[in-house]
Amino acid sequence: MRRKIVVGNWKMNNTIAESETLAAEVLAALGDNFSGCEVGIAPTFLALESAGRIIEGSEVQLVAQNCHYENDGAYTGEVSARMLNAAGCSSVIIGHSERRQYFGETNATVNLRIKKALSEALNVIFCVGETLAERESGVTGSIISSQVREGLEGISDISAIVIAYEPVWAIGTGKTASSAQAEEVHLLIRTLITELYGDAAAQALRIQYGGSVKPSNAAELFAMPNIDGGLIGGASLNAADFAAIVKAASH
Repeated sequence: MRRKIVVGNWKMNNTIAESETLAAEVLAALGDNFSGCEVGIAPTFLALESAGRIIEGSEVQLVAQNCHYENDGAYTGEVSARMLNAAGCSSVIIGHSERRQYFGETNATVNLRIKKALSEALNVIFCVGETLAERESGVTGSIISSQVREGLEGISDISAIVIAYEPVWAIGTGKTASSAQAEEVHLLIRTLITELYGDAAAQALRIQYGGSVKPSNAAELFAMPNIDGGLIGGASLNAADFAAIVKAASH
């Protein structure tokens, strides 16, 4: 059975001090009741080291929100995978819809970033998802297929990759894909991975749902056979809400 995975993406929120406080609150709220679930937090780059010290020694993992596809160089404002590794990160989020929407991320650059992260022994949370216009046009399947195929091009081993399906229309909007809608796309992704990598790899792959997951809908979403946890945005900024979502995944 695939172990559920829940990661809190804090996005561009919290100062260093506020991140330390939230990390401590998350640990306290989680207690020892999440053995059935893998858990991570993704603070801003500035807060990685300090938040990492708070969770050090716990089972909570430190996750970065992005990385560049070069080791170093003249890339002002960017952070490399090897820097994240040195800062104590175990994983990195790549291809988040906000990176695609606001910062020109493409399937090709996502692919480069994934390859670089894997080469630095970082696990990858690889995000895919369609816009509202794409869903209403009936092209969700082709959009997701293109993102997955092009994002994973040239990558032979996906054992260190988690895919996060995050419908763009459900991120930060309060709208949530129904459990049936989410399951449909998760199954599509797993079927595609079967085609690309074989059944064993597809059955081992964990696929998260991201899109306005809350304590009130987490259990129903996580009960779906192909939904293996969540990439949590707004609700991860409240320790009690995040812990409730983790609890739903753990059970």
